[in-house]
Amino acid sequence: MVSPLNRKLLRDLWRMKGQAVAIGAVIAVGVLMLVMMTGLVTSLSETRRAYYERYRLADVFAPAARAPQRLEHRLAAIPGVSTAEGRVTGSALIHLPDHDLPVQARALSLPARGVPTLNDIYLTDGRRLDADRSDEILLLNSFAKAHGLRPGDALQATMNGARRSFRIVGLAQSPEFLYATAPGELVPDDARFGVIWMNRATLAAAYDMEGAFNEALLSLARGADGPAVLDAVDRLLDPYGGQGAYGLVDQFSNRFITEEISGLKAAAVMVPPIFLAVAAFLLNIVITRMVQSEREEIGLMKAFGYTNAEVGAHYFKLVLAIATGGALAGCLGGIAAGRALIGVYTAYYKFPFLLFQLSPGPFLTGVTVSILSASAGGMFVLRRVFALTPAAAMRPPAPADFSRTGRIGAWLTGPLDQPSRMVFRRLTRQPMRMAGAVLGIALGMALSAAMLTIYAGFDRAIMTTFSVVDRSDVSVTFTHPVSDKTLFELRRLPGVIRAEPVRHVSVVLRNGPNSHRGAITGLPPDAALNRAIDSRSRPIAMPKSGVVLSQALADILGIRPGALLTVELREGAQPVLQIPVAGIADTTMGAPAFMELSALNRALGEPRRVTGAYLDIDENRGREIFRALRDMPTVAGLSRKSDALAAFITLMNSGAGAMRHVMGALAFVITFGIIYNAARIAYAERARDLASLRVIGFTRAEAGFVLLGELAVVTLLALPLGGLLGYYLSFAIAEGFSTELYQIPAIFHPRSFGTAELFVVGAAATSGWLVKRDLDRADLVEALKTRE
Repeated sequence: MVSPLNRKLLRDLWRMKGQAVAIGAVIAVGVLMLVMMTGLVTSLSETRRAYYERYRLADVFAPAARAPQRLEHRLAAIPGVSTAEGRVTGSALIHLPDHDLPVQARALSLPARGVPTLNDIYLTDGRRLDADRSDEILLLNSFAKAHGLRPGDALQATMNGARRSFRIVGLAQSPEFLYATAPGELVPDDARFGVIWMNRATLAAAYDMEGAFNEALLSLARGADGPAVLDAVDRLLDPYGGQGAYGLVDQFSNRFITEEISGLKAAAVMVPPIFLAVAAFLLNIVITRMVQSEREEIGLMKAFGYTNAEVGAHYFKLVLAIATGGALAGCLGGIAAGRALIGVYTAYYKFPFLLFQLSPGPFLTGVTVSILSASAGGMFVLRRVFALTPAAAMRPPAPADFSRTGRIGAWLTGPLDQPSRMVFRRLTRQPMRMAGAVLGIALGMALSAAMLTIYAGFDRAIMTTFSVVDRSDVSVTFTHPVSDKTLFELRRLPGVIRAEPVRHVSVVLRNGPNSHRGAITGLPPDAALNRAIDSRSRPIAMPKSGVVLSQALADILGIRPGALLTVELREGAQPVLQIPVAGIADTTMGAPAFMELSALNRALGEPRRVTGAYLDIDENRGREIFRALRDMPTVAGLSRKSDALAAFITLMNSGAGAMRHVMGALAFVITFGIIYNAARIAYAERARDLASLRVIGFTRAEAGFVLLGELAVVTLLALPLGGLLGYYLSFAIAEGFSTELYQIPAIFHPRSFGTAELFVVGAAATSGWLVKRDLDRADLVEALKTRE
């Protein structure tokens, strides 16, 4: 048998089903975000760990110029080192039919027999290499798929200045290349970067590395002292051109995956509480007003013998029903959304497998937190239930004192008609209630406006990077630092309008306990094709002494202009310098550092050297220029800006970039939920009054005006406040989306705020129409009855 209170609970839920669904949707959004993001974090973390362990990704990477193989035993003998293995690596250019530009690639050696001790490969198609065949290669699976290459196809590549022909026997993936980019670039593009695996003897012969290696891989024992191992490795490799050992934490691919996981963790902690707090706020309003409207029913229940606990439990069950329903819907939605997004991450990061994994924790946390937050909103109301005695509850509440608003009302309502005066009195006589409604709608608009501003920020980041900072058409990378006289050869090519030199040098930057492994870019004083700019998009002239840091890098190092920065150069004589920070550049991509080119060369003791060039070309002669460039033996890679732009846009729409679309959609959901609840609450409070107006002769339109006029005024008052809150909220959200790879600027974008305002007005109009429809259909006799 269903108890009377439970029957009343079911009737109440059915009567307020619109509000219950709207509030449940807000709760569901918060739980959905928690389950989805926590599941993505778990999936990425566990898959990465399993992939690294199964294919034995190294803990330490140590590049060198040329070290003898016998040094491998000494590296393995370093305390804390479990395994050490040397390999041969080199840059290559892959030549594809019907492609003007050769594709940059990295060539890696594999043992002639068996599998490598460290950094093994995952074979996706074909077979492994035959030790007796020098022309066989394995190709990175993502690159092969991008170009339609399969085992059995022929491939031509230039290695160390010599063009060679190979046969693809297998396609492979590697934990070392989950995030694969061409040297000197930050944006991954499957079509523009490949990896070639070859027998060690063949690759060593191509790069003059017989009996030697140019990169050491080490795994560490449990409990090993990482910094001490790195120092010991550097001491051993310094005589052989060591370029500085670094740990897995600084390995390029792993670093960006770690940052992605950290961003998801932060979002999982920060975002769901926003939605759950709004839900608690809405529930508090709904239950408060329900208790106020049901004073007589509460008195009757207590008069019939129901205790405070039983009556309070009745209303508490209403809160729990809405919260639990929303939480369960959020759990199911989180599973569906996580499974949908896992495909994006599988394509973005080259995991051989990636399943959406869930643990009981997110579900338990989501349901518990949603119920607790909703309960917090209801507990304040239940205190009023306990305080009501039967006699007091069954008496109508004492009329409010509106005498203080009398003069103001008389002055302002004089020219208004009767329905308009009703709207105005409601607003002025209950200012705190109206302020709560204004704040709720303003918060919804702020969230929508902030997310639309982030969309504009992504567009601004693209425009700044590829139109203001980089104004070249093509970038050229050389195999090694070459004389700047090479620039004359480039400038003489037909169709080259301008050529500017650049030099990239690997460095470790230190400021106290903060450090960053990256590169310094040497630019000419009058750089025009690729330049550093300030916060106002003005070019920064490279100082004769000092370094210019990007804002992102300055924040990482915790340093400001004028302070001394320790710079450990990892090339040439590898000096350690103390250089003042001369300025801060505004960048939206990467965390670069800049120096004047001649000053950087002086620090290295290698005057007039460059590692690349930026070209401004005549597009009509592009093919002719590309053919000439790929035949130059010193050219290691070519990159066309239009291709890099397309890759950057793809990046922005993948991984964390794609999350902005999910959060944007959810922001609009919560905004509509807030506005719809405000309309439904106003109608629920005034249903009896509105029915009375209809009985005494008001038309449906006039009664609707009394109700919806209040919603219109509240919405209009919320628009400027929502715009102000959205402006400041956009800074916090932009900071959450920004990573070391790209920084999203928080900007004032009028169109975004205008769109958010239109959405709020549209949501108010839709909510008003839904409520007005219920008002027109209302049974006047039933509405005027006293509910029991």
